[in-house]
Amino acid sequence: MLGIGVKTSNLFNGTLNITLNDSLIYLRCFVHIAQYSKKSRMYGNSMPGKDDEYDYLFKVVLIGDSGVGKSNLLSRFTRDEFNLESKSTIGVEFATRSVQIDGKIIKAQIWDTAGQERYRAITSAYYRGAVGALLVYDVSKVVTYRNLDRWLGELRDHADQHIVIMLVGNKCDLRHLRGVMTDEAKSFAERNGLCFIETSALDSTNVEEAFCQILQAIYNIVSSHPPVSNVDMKMSPYHNQPIVSPNADNPSSGRRCCS
Repeated sequence: MLGIGVKTSNLFNGTLNITLNDSLIYLRCFVHIAQYSKKSRMYGNSMPGKDDEYDYLFKVVLIGDSGVGKSNLLSRFTRDEFNLESKSTIGVEFATRSVQIDGKIIKAQIWDTAGQERYRAITSAYYRGAVGALLVYDVSKVVTYRNLDRWLGELRDHADQHIVIMLVGNKCDLRHLRGVMTDEAKSFAERNGLCFIETSALDSTNVEEAFCQILQAIYNIVSSHPPVSNVDMKMSPYHNQPIVSPNADNPSSGRRCCS
């Protein structure tokens, strides 16, 4: 089988081997990455002119079924935008935003992974190097909630065992269409050791809090176990230390980290 080697960034090591039949998908994928990178430099950084000045770089992935609102969560947090005509993500896209936590500049690199089954071979490789994950479902579509076990299993198969995971019930503004009760989702999160929050990318409810809480949790781990060098600090924060999740029931605890 003919393979095409794709050079990856230093966020994950090695190469991605793809078949000739998949090459078009990959090319489209990396075009989207380039476009999002350009947009994030223009809009996504909350500290203009400081894009390359940061103390920590955290890669966070968004996972869940297609149509649950992952792309709009990303655009709401990084650019404060919402697109009603948002289309399904092709491959993988990302954007960045720098925030301040306890006096340190954190550059959050948020990756939006496609929810369609045909892209699973592509996106599974992008779990590598992730230190946080938002596991997203649509509160108005029960099937997206039922698929969480599969997504969680895939995440734990491919990501670092100490990754911080937050369960996110998106589209909480659709109160009249709710199909997944809050208490049920909370129980799922507790059983699986996840943080939990409900959001609305449409009206911004808890979007800032969700990202701030997970970034704060990651930072707490990093700051409590100082790395041996600046390179390690930016690129390899875990050093095999256990994760301690934040209190997801207290949104105000996350507001302090974003500026």
